Amino acid sequence: MSDEINYHNNPLHGLNLKSMLTEIVDHYGFEILHAYLYIHSFKTNPSIDSSVKFLKKTQWAREKVEAFYLYKFKSLPKVSSDQFELPPRDRIIPEGQVVGAPFELSLEDAERVREKRETKANEYDRLAGRTGSSAAKPIARSNDKPWSKPVEKSPWKPEPIPGEKNSPWKPEPQSESSKPNAETAVNATVKTSGTASLDPWASSRNKFKS
Repeated sequence: MSDEINYHNNPLHGLNLKSMLTEIVDHYGFEILHAYLYIHSFKTNPSIDSSVKFLKKTQWAREKVEAFYLYKFKSLPKVSSDQFELPPRDRIIPEGQVVGAPFELSLEDAERVREKRETKANEYDRLAGRTGSSAAKPIARSNDKPWSKPVEKSPWKPEPIPGEKNSPWKPEPQSESSKPNAETAVNATVKTSGTASLDPWASSRNKFKS
């Protein structure tokens, strides 16, 4: 029953986001947090207020920080399998578990953890059937969006269209007899347009004369 569950043993119970973040930043600093959690805002805009604003609207990042608070800063044992799917604030900490001193963390240790995660990710890709050149080399994944998949560019390039090549054909030069002269062009224009085009008001003046 719900009244038998002790949520108060969870260190996150009643702790607001700003207080939690202030505690771990005062102890570790933003550089260590970015190295372990891969949250980009901890590096680009390392301040309490901006980080709290980001965590409030980003659930996955907030839960990563809360889990870090429980299992690194408070040194609680790893969560049991039946509690793993729950958000850190909703997890039940057994009565026998008590908080301890914060873990000693370093940038060198964070790099080892990152390499271990990459090895596990590559092994997962291999077991999933993603073998070959894409699985042989480590694939860069987004830190802020761990669900995103990398997109590899294809080396294929389209062949040029034969019609776009320069044609060797050149126009034949025209002889002097085939070129139209200026007088021929003027005569053709006069014959086509007729006499009406020379004096468009002639018909109107004829009406007044009659």
